[in-house]
Amino acid sequence: MPPWASTSRVPDDVDVARFVSPVPGGRQQRPLGRDRGTSGLRPHHFCSGSFRLCCPREHITMSEVPRAETFVFLDLEATGLPSVDPEVAEISLFAVHRSSLENPDRDESGVPVLPRILDKLTLCMSPERPFTAKASEITGLSSDSLARCRKAGFDSSVVRTLQAFLSRQEGPVCLVAHNGFDYDFPLLCTELRRLGAHLPPDTICLDTLPALRGLDRAHSHGTRAQGFKGYSLGSLFRRYFHAEPSAAHSAEGDVHTLLMVFLHRAAELLGWADEQARSWARIEPMYEPPDRPSVEA
Repeated sequence: MPPWASTSRVPDDVDVARFVSPVPGGRQQRPLGRDRGTSGLRPHHFCSGSFRLCCPREHITMSEVPRAETFVFLDLEATGLPSVDPEVAEISLFAVHRSSLENPDRDESGVPVLPRILDKLTLCMSPERPFTAKASEITGLSSDSLARCRKAGFDSSVVRTLQAFLSRQEGPVCLVAHNGFDYDFPLLCTELRRLGAHLPPDTICLDTLPALRGLDRAHSHGTRAQGFKGYSLGSLFRRYFHAEPSAAHSAEGDVHTLLMVFLHRAAELLGWADEQARSWARIEPMYEPPDRPSVEA
């Protein structure tokens, strides 16, 4: 996510107080989650072994959104903002099982640390469209440097790699990105649609930007005090850990920062995800891409 693109807002109809309701004695009530019933864990799958669109786009109600068993933290670096119809130049994903988020590892001082068990995937690719000067300056990427390293574009091999990575995770999978609803998810949707590809129908999405704003609004009882806090990834990391994030504005560095921020508020954000995550089927592309050879070509 570009650091200058943090614009997501909390929907007005979200009852944020549900996730941080106080109880007598000063303790905080556990975030509310969806009742899973007695059916057990749901397997992750790709329809007919394919990475194609498995079901028609439709609005799925909250009650139909599954409870995620794996959270895949995602960041994209691209050629610019939505106004220039950007293309992805770098993608990074960290996959973490729900159990590692419910019971995070901590150091001797009680500060969360990265889970010992996580899967990582980072890919660089050469976009056809040029970088804006601002995007190149911030990300450190350029068309020349990617071409010099002989990087291919976002093509069918990238899709197959994503397929293999996601199929290793227990499903349903929840994609997590900061400002994801406004940037990362629509742009990923565009790149997949360009190739006639899509994600499994039970994939869901969580945007930590409106989630954390909503949680802070609930903590402040709806006052304007929380509005004076910064909600960029860097601002959140500094506020929670009193340190500077490492490797900012690289996809992998930003995913590392995102996961650490999530771990700091894990119980609340898991509850938010169980109630407010959005089906991938509701994500619209950032723009309609030109045709390219499909994954099966």
